Amino acid sequence: MNILLLTYYFSPDLSAGSFRNTPLAYELARQLGETGTVHVVTTQPNRYQSFRAEAAAEEQHGNLRINRISVPAHTSGFVDQIRSYVHFYRQAYALTRNGTYDVVVASSSRLFSAFLGAQLARQRKIPLVLDIRDLFRENILELLRNPIAKLVLSPTLKSVERYTFGYARHINMVSEGFDDYFADYQQATYSHFTNGIDDYFLNIPPTPTSAEPPIQRTILYAGNIGEGQGLEKIIPATARLLGPTYRFVVIGDGGTKNRLEKAVAEAGLNNVAIRPPVNRATLLTEYKQADYLFMHLNNLAAFERCLPSKLFEYAATDKPVLAGVAGYAAQFVNRHVPNSFVFTPGDSASLATYLLTIPYQNTVRTEFINQFRRETIIHSLAGQILKTAGFVQAPVAADSY
Repeated sequence: MNILLLTYYFSPDLSAGSFRNTPLAYELARQLGETGTVHVVTTQPNRYQSFRAEAAAEEQHGNLRINRISVPAHTSGFVDQIRSYVHFYRQAYALTRNGTYDVVVASSSRLFSAFLGAQLARQRKIPLVLDIRDLFRENILELLRNPIAKLVLSPTLKSVERYTFGYARHINMVSEGFDDYFADYQQATYSHFTNGIDDYFLNIPPTPTSAEPPIQRTILYAGNIGEGQGLEKIIPATARLLGPTYRFVVIGDGGTKNRLEKAVAEAGLNNVAIRPPVNRATLLTEYKQADYLFMHLNNLAAFERCLPSKLFEYAATDKPVLAGVAGYAAQFVNRHVPNSFVFTPGDSASLATYLLTIPYQNTVRTEFINQFRRETIIHSLAGQILKTAGFVQAPVAADSY
């Protein structure tokens, strides 16, 4: 059996897609063994302009082959991301044109990789398995401010979705909040294999107890700085309310980083530090040094379905989690993440009140860690993919229906 895996991000890139699909590729290859091959078509690291890593254009690891395509640099803006995706689409199409495959697997947050997967699977009349990490059409239509662009894009993207989702034999969704979005695609079976906790973040030693509280508490945000996060709407206002006994440390990059920097500068704040992305080993050190771990999604209806991947890293520590989220993500945090505070996105007053009035504590989340280990989730997701492709193997333990 030959598997084609399409993913825009792959190791050593820094992104949720890379952290998910790199172990998935290796696990598929492991489960296939000598009975098949896995061909990964991906990009050279390009997630952030401020973080570059070297990677070979082609690698072979036993029955796993990896091809990386160089794409134009982008700053996470809508237009330049489209240009990069179009380049990836053309090169990936050419690279796989003569390939013989039994199943196509596409992991997608922005729809384009899924669309390419549907084209390649339809041409060969073979099964398509989709791993959907975000709802691109819904998100982009809410983020766009130009009404004409919305008018043009809405029916176009809907047609792309019908073409793509309507052919899939199995669709995995990282969030149960996506369920009703896929109600029209009855030809597919479905599962919910969420994002998970990587080995990097397992067995983190508990935070040492201190007789005296620190002079200044650190609130850490690590991840993308874009429209989806809306950090400029929450961090400067909260930092101003908290004063010098708290400081925000923001590690990351993205299309709205300049807005955050401008808002911090205009407010004259000296308790907000913005730093470039770092590798995962360094990031783990930052987690250990922080007092609180902070996440935030923009106050938009589209994000009420999402389940941010960063949450799984945060909850693997014993640090309090501050989550400015709504909808399904809020439900998930309240249900699964003890020692967390969920607040309405953009509500700086509520966040500041919590930090100034609730005593600090650390909580080891053993149950969460056991339930959401990446290794366990990826093992089951790979099994579901092979089952869908007709590969005979042991039954899959999964949340499937």
